[in-house]
Amino acid sequence: GRVTGAPAPVAWPQWPRWQRCGVTMAVIVAALFVIEGIDAATDYRLDQAGIVPRSTDGLTGILWAPLLHIDFAHLIANVVPGAVLGFLLLMAGRFLAVTAVVWVVSGFGVWLTAPAGSVTVGASGIVFGWLTYLLVRGIFNRDFWQVLGGLVLFVVYGGILWGLVPAGGSVSWQGHLFGAAGGVLAAWVLAGSDRGGRGGADRGGPRSLTTT
Repeated sequence: GRVTGAPAPVAWPQWPRWQRCGVTMAVIVAALFVIEGIDAATDYRLDQAGIVPRSTDGLTGILWAPLLHIDFAHLIANVVPGAVLGFLLLMAGRFLAVTAVVWVVSGFGVWLTAPAGSVTVGASGIVFGWLTYLLVRGIFNRDFWQVLGGLVLFVVYGGILWGLVPAGGSVSWQGHLFGAAGGVLAAWVLAGSDRGGRGGADRGGPRSLTTT
């Protein structure tokens, strides 16, 4: 017989970071569209799994609300800025930690303060949190280039912050406000590690659906 050497390991392509971040964000966006397709196919019954304020059963909505939207127009309105901001956050390397803080703060804030009898769905609380994190992180990190990047981002997306102002209708300004607060909190909490690195439903009456 003949002895042969071990097979050479497969050499996977080494994608640049921006490509890996872009693919990751594309997968997240695609997943949101799949969920919305399922929601539409079930006559939008999934939306009732959103945040029901001050209801013990409604606490589970904190987990599901950012994944649900009232229709595709609502989803697209969140995805357009969200894809860009999410990509930038992935490039910054703090995606999971920042998103977790924003998700909890935004959702719990809505649960505490949203109008009674409402159900809140939508990812814009997350989008607001990503934006404020990217705007202020340079201040907490004492990083000139991050501050400069935040200023550029403010020029491009600062108009979104008008959504923090209380307004009538079905838009949940509470989700926007607490999402933004979550982004600032995440920037503050993560600042030290960044520097170190560089060195059931309510059974009452009918509910109105609000969106973030």
